[in-house]
Amino acid sequence: MIHLRGVRLGSVPAGRADAFPFSVPAIRELGRGGLAFRTEVTFLVGENGSGKSTLLEGVAAAARAIVVGSAGTDDDPTLGTARTLGRALQLDWSRQNRKGFFLRAEDFFGFAKRMGQLHEELTEEMRAIVEDPTLSARARGFGSMPYARELAALKQRYGEGLDARSHGEAFLMLFQSRFAPNGLYLLDEPEAPLSPGRQLALIALMKDAVEFEAAQFVVATHSPILMAFPGATIFQFDPDGMREVPYEEIEHVRLTKSFLDDPEAFLRHL
Repeated sequence: MIHLRGVRLGSVPAGRADAFPFSVPAIRELGRGGLAFRTEVTFLVGENGSGKSTLLEGVAAAARAIVVGSAGTDDDPTLGTARTLGRALQLDWSRQNRKGFFLRAEDFFGFAKRMGQLHEELTEEMRAIVEDPTLSARARGFGSMPYARELAALKQRYGEGLDARSHGEAFLMLFQSRFAPNGLYLLDEPEAPLSPGRQLALIALMKDAVEFEAAQFVVATHSPILMAFPGATIFQFDPDGMREVPYEEIEHVRLTKSFLDDPEAFLRHL
């Protein structure tokens, strides 16, 4: 299901038209025609600095999306520019809700670490109560109960812990555990911790979420594997703005294919 139908640039703050992020060609183009999301999966592709991540962060701020792994769009210090852009963006919803999440690859590692620390803290606090000789058995039972519940909830959602698994395994487990029906998922370079095989597994998870959970995805990526998602819309960001392109014409795809066909043709010039 397409929850977010499109985004366009509204009024730019006075004196900021030539300043970042409004100076980015792709962002400027949003003021002329906007960007329409016509399929459940949309990819934003292009070189670093082309504006794809900037736009995704701005949409997350405008939607006040739930953030996995950071302080939230309203107060995360790294999302100051995103909030400025978000206030100028106009979102066209078919069904607005806050289900789903916004996830940047770099935030995931901090999130996994925090979940591990939380598990350790809950375990230590429960142990302190259970082993306290000044408490009766009844008091120890009642006192440890909230901690046991929290630990059981963490285990049910994340198994033995995200930090106890490889980055790729933990990343996929996070997706499986946090998917909700009718969610909008804004993902910035989710391929970063994933091997090619794990990227295919992520495609499978996304496909199931679209077909059975009415999910929508907007993904900024460099991965030719993820871009091959069946039926996805792909927008190429470049110095002239952005344009919809078929998979075969994406620069990342063509370069990767050319390299794999003849690595020596590239390496001998290095």
